[in-house]
Amino acid sequence: GIFGSQLARQLYEGGLEVIAVDKNKDVVQKIKDYCTKAVLADASDKEVLESIGVAADDVVVISFGEDLSASTLLTLHLKELKVQTIIVKVPNEDSKRILLKVGASEAIIPEREMANKVARGIISPNVLEYLPISEEYTIVELAPPTAFIGKSLADLDLRKKYNLQVIAIRDVLANKLQLVPRASSIIKDSDVMVIIGKEEDIRKIK
Repeated sequence: GIFGSQLARQLYEGGLEVIAVDKNKDVVQKIKDYCTKAVLADASDKEVLESIGVAADDVVVISFGEDLSASTLLTLHLKELKVQTIIVKVPNEDSKRILLKVGASEAIIPEREMANKVARGIISPNVLEYLPISEEYTIVELAPPTAFIGKSLADLDLRKKYNLQVIAIRDVLANKLQLVPRASSIIKDSDVMVIIGKEEDIRKIK
């Protein structure tokens, strides 16, 4: 599918060794130029996994779509082979609970996560990137509102007014990053602010 193919290409272009496995010949033909090795086989067959040489320190991503039984079977086989990192694409919360129970280290619902990202972009259009770090706190990359431009961090006093901490400022034009910027740092229209705080507080400065 689109998710598995795109992921394989991104990892391969990122310099990793990528083995793609699918039982559809056409799919294998399409992906073979974008991975280290493309294998025509049923990935849920334990003998196939052993012949490929899946190792304990490999990262395995399972992207079977709606086929919960195949995802579950493959996860169980991988656990028997001592694989530590098993990431599974699942269609819903029930499937997520099942896969986590049988040993997946992570189960993701890409459509829901993308919907959340689009929604956040509509709610807070100047938030460029969003990274939850706990149930309460989030790190965001924020294009500064017009009212921030030309003011120093001391002038803005985001810590006192909004309970937010600016942990970095990135100048997009100059490609420079200030980590833990000084209170005297002036915000420019070419800057991106990296801020940590609670989501509801971040929304206040959207």
